[in-house]
Order: sequence, then structure tokens, then C-alpha cells
Amino acid sequence: MVARAVFLDRDGVLNANVEREGRPVAPTTLDDFRLLPGVEDGVRRLKIAGFLVVVVTNQPDLATGRTSWDIVDAMHAALRRQVRVDDIRVCPHVDEDGCACRKPRPGLLLAAGAEYGLALANSYVVGDRWRDVAAGQAVGCVTVLLVPDGGTTPEPLPAGCQPDFVVTSFSEAVDLILADTLGRRMRPVAMRTV
Repeated sequence: MVARAVFLDRDGVLNANVEREGRPVAPTTLDDFRLLPGVEDGVRRLKIAGFLVVVVTNQPDLATGRTSWDIVDAMHAALRRQVRVDDIRVCPHVDEDGCACRKPRPGLLLAAGAEYGLALANSYVVGDRWRDVAAGQAVGCVTVLLVPDGGTTPEPLPAGCQPDFVVTSFSEAVDLILADTLGRRMRPVAMRTV
């Protein structure tokens, strides 16, 4: 049987963002790294259902020097102590680097797909930004946009970058994925104005 995965963005999906200059952004210190409610249980449920759970995260603060690999590694060690993810893949670049791994490019997903023999068309991407949706769409994954508290996304969705589903919590994303994979195709919830 070909493996299937749930690819999870990190910041805003698994852990809380922090605010910098009025925008939600990744934490840059271990003290600011806090898991969101429902993450531990949600990942456990995905694993029981047979999904490989892979974190795919852009961390441009590494390139800009706002944080270090030691801090990011410490965050990931803390994440792994609390949540049984199978892999964590990091893009340390900024857009100007033109790398293949920075979402919206699908390099992180393609590399994991090749390494684990994943059926990407039967896999899911859960993220809180258009970049996550676009990366998932590029490889044929089902895309789930997490917009917490019924709010709006932190940045507008570009034309042609509409997710398959929109949810307001990680737990809701897990419920949707588990229902969807049982053959009870759920209809997308209404898109919010972004």
C-alpha cells in the first residue's frame, strides 16, 4: 500500500504565532514557542488512521539572522517531545534566494514524497497561509486552510489559490481529514472574505 501523509505547516497551525509589526509571525525564541490547543490529540488521531505526519515549514528568520538553527532545533525538539510527528522539514531561505523548498514551491513536499513513497494525490496539506495552499496544489494534495477564530487570513489569497476546505481550528482540520478519507466526502465550508 502506498503511504499517504498529512503535511502540516508549523507556525499558526501547530504552534501559536507571535505578533511583530502588527503581523502574526513565527516565534524566534524558545520561550515564545507554544503548541496550540488540540494539536497533540489531533496528530495522535492522524497517526492512528495510518497517516504519515510531516511538518513542512518556511523559516526565513534563519536567513535574516532573526533566529538561529540552535533555537529552531530546540523548538522542534520541544515539538517532538509533545507530538509524535514523523518528520520535520525546514526551508531556511527567503524568497530572493529562489530555492525550490520555500513554499509556495513544493520542494519540501516532493522530497518527502520521494523519500517515503507517498501518494501525494491522497495526501493533505494543512496551513494558515496561501503559500501552504499553493504548495499543496502544485503536487495534487487536498488543501486545508486554517483560519482561526472565524477571522481572515493574514494575507490575501491570490487568484487561483483557493483551498479545498477552510477550517477554524486544528481539531476541525483533523475531523475533516478523517471523515474525508473514510469516503464521506465533505463539502468545503463557505470561504470567508479575505
